Amino acid sequence: MNVAAVVDTYEHLRLRVLDRIRRDGIDVDDHGVVRGLLRDVVEGYQRSATSGGGGRPLADPQAMFDRLERSVLGFGPLAPFLDGSLDYEELIIHGEDVSYIDDDGRMVSFGEPISADEVRHVVTKLLASVGASVDESHPIVQTQVLDGQARLGVVIAPVAAEIDVTLRRYRTRRETFEELVAWDAISPAAAAFLSILVKTPTGVIVTGQPGAGKTTMVNALLRAVPSHRRVIACEDTPELSTAHLQAARWRTRSAGPDGTGGVDLRELVRVSLGMRPDLLVVGEVRGAEAYELTRAGNAGCGMIATLHANGAREGLAALVSTAVMAAANVQVNQVRDVFSQTVDVVVHVGREAQPGGGIRRQVVEIVAVPAMQGHETEFTVEPIFARERPDGPLRWTGAPLPSALETRLDRALRVDSTTVRQILELGR
Repeated sequence: MNVAAVVDTYEHLRLRVLDRIRRDGIDVDDHGVVRGLLRDVVEGYQRSATSGGGGRPLADPQAMFDRLERSVLGFGPLAPFLDGSLDYEELIIHGEDVSYIDDDGRMVSFGEPISADEVRHVVTKLLASVGASVDESHPIVQTQVLDGQARLGVVIAPVAAEIDVTLRRYRTRRETFEELVAWDAISPAAAAFLSILVKTPTGVIVTGQPGAGKTTMVNALLRAVPSHRRVIACEDTPELSTAHLQAARWRTRSAGPDGTGGVDLRELVRVSLGMRPDLLVVGEVRGAEAYELTRAGNAGCGMIATLHANGAREGLAALVSTAVMAAANVQVNQVRDVFSQTVDVVVHVGREAQPGGGIRRQVVEIVAVPAMQGHETEFTVEPIFARERPDGPLRWTGAPLPSALETRLDRALRVDSTTVRQILELGR
């Protein structure tokens, strides 16, 4: 029996089982009853096929039963992505095409066949577990699933020609700068410099494309935070490592079926700034929470945030435009001026394709952001560490830090009897 015929038979039987469940009002949580139904359907089909009643006989009826059981009682072919048995960064589904990004950043095609209807069945089951649904009146859904351990995004018709799904699974990571240096993702001098930043109320933005290692960099920064500092981390999907700190870890919550009870990232950031953190960490800035970050300077706390951008300067521009869109009657130049006072350093990370395949994630540049002066209308960025070529070393450019930032960092380094200039010079 060829593969296409097996798939067609499987889909035929799967839909027959689901129709019987609906028609007979069977409780899918009663696994014994459902398994009995599956056995009846598979055996009934096999009897009909072998007696000339239609269809092609199954070469392995038990294998068909097992596959149907996985689909009806579990998540079918997608189970490895949901039960933790497969390591991956993100699951991507378009119609019947299933791919995933592996640990090396490569896009891998998932070989087991699946129908778009079965994808919709799995998605419906996942959404139902959190009281959500997707239909023509609400064709776009993004929510946390799997007990808050993953972020699911779904788009269906009429917005999408075929069902589109992304699932990003939370995986606990505890990267350190020592590990990043060993992976050649950052130089020792640059790592030492970034480690100093979290010892003072410093504003750090981490920029990069999706999958470039922004969260990895934030986790390395968090591992360098002194244990006595109070940290509040706000995020959609829990990916930040804070267990070693005196940290409050807050997560957004989707609204219920009646549209109430939701807590967005803007609300988390707004509340956190009133609770005297030493360091505020925002997992990913994408919306109105950007405007709340303009208050971080007045709160007297340090800040770490990530956002998607193709470079450090572009990241600053994106931060400003996102904040402006979230506030009424606020001028761009006002927001830009505030961020020039609160953002001290931008770390840009990137993905570099390797000759043998796979992706190398690395720090591309680290720039300082001097406070804007009265006559200036645009950000000034001063590259502190940079790579002359993508595969080249990350080196100190020789540029000095803004005087206010250097003074603040030198004050933190007094106990070590060194200066930030001495640390920078190690990166020549």
